[in-house]
This record gives sequence, C-alpha cells and structure tokens, in this order.
Amino acid sequence: MPLRSRCLPDESSPRGRAFITLCGSAEIVAEFFSFGINSILYQSGIYPPETFTRVQKYGLTLLVTTDPELINYLNNVVEQLKDWLYKCSVQKPMVVISHIESGEVLERRQFDTECDKTAKDDSATREKSQKAIQEEIRSVTRQITATVTFLPLLDVSCSFDLLIYTDKDLDVPRKREESGPQFITNSEEVCLHSFTATIHKVNRMVTYKTPVND
Repeated sequence: MPLRSRCLPDESSPRGRAFITLCGSAEIVAEFFSFGINSILYQSGIYPPETFTRVQKYGLTLLVTTDPELINYLNNVVEQLKDWLYKCSVQKPMVVISHIESGEVLERRQFDTECDKTAKDDSATREKSQKAIQEEIRSVTRQITATVTFLPLLDVSCSFDLLIYTDKDLDVPRKREESGPQFITNSEEVCLHSFTATIHKVNRMVTYKTPVND
C-alpha cells in the first residue's frame, strides 16, 4: 500500500493553528520542493521559457513547466521524496546543474532536511499556524527567485539531475540510481533562508562554480 494513502487531513484549531502530523509535514515539504525545482529550472534556462506557465501558490505567482515528459518525471520524484520524508529517511534533496558536453557540475541547490524522529507516528502532532508556515515558505520561494542576482550566468548548454541523499539503511527501489557527491571545483557557497513544517525543517544552500576572470 503506498504510504501516501495513510495521510489524513491535518486538523485546525479555531485560532487558525494547525495540528500537523508527520504525513502532513511530508506533504508540505514535498510540495515546496516541487515548486522550488520548477523555479530553479526556469531560472537556469535549461528549458525554453515558453514551456512554463504561471500559477498562484503561497500568495505568489510561480512558474511551472508544461512539458509533459518533465511533469511526469518530476511527479515521480516528488512522490518518492514524499514517501521517504514520511519515513524520516531524507537527509538532503539536491538539484545539480551540469555542463552537457563536459559533464562538469556548475551549480548545486541543496535542501538539507531534518526530521523530528520522535514524531514517527501520525498520532503525534505538532502545532503551528498555517499563516506562519505560508509566510516562511513565501520568504524561501522569493529567495530562490532572487538568487539570479548573484549566481553566475549559465551561458552554456546544461542538464540537470535530482539527487536525494537518504539514510544508509533505506531500501532504495532498483529504478533509483546511486550517485556520487557531485562536488564543484573552485566553488563558493551561500546559505539561504530555512523553513519548518514543524516535524521537518529545510535548510537551504547554493553552491556554484566561481567565475574565472579572463
């Protein structure tokens, strides 16, 4: 039985505070990651801008892909991520952007994920207002867009990979390939805003190749 079938709606109090379960927290983080990936892919220029459309989410206008093959791929990855978040087995999802011809890694978007493993039961809830969660995610999402102001221009043809680092004892499906650390030589790192969905906390970092001045 898929883990997502065990998710129950999070309860809300009259004061607008939500009692969030492990499954609800996993849903929030997985959904954020989905929109975050779309924003990163749009900014990187890997796909043509005309293959994205505007949607409203978190009180913001966001861009998401309309490419059927990419939509299917991202949906599969996010569903797997949600499963592993529910198991509290995710350490860090990552978006890696590489030069197509050389394979050199140029940019790495890292989402370090912490899980309160004392809540590994949907009967254990955490309380936080929906407004506070939305505001944190809105701030993080805006910063994803703002990174274009300091990241080097990707003026070469690039591809991307989605990596999910997990606990070593996790049973990984055969269709998922193992990957190396995807280091970037001569790089710089910038720590970005974090947010918490109560049971899961996401800390963000971007690593990029330092531009070489001619």
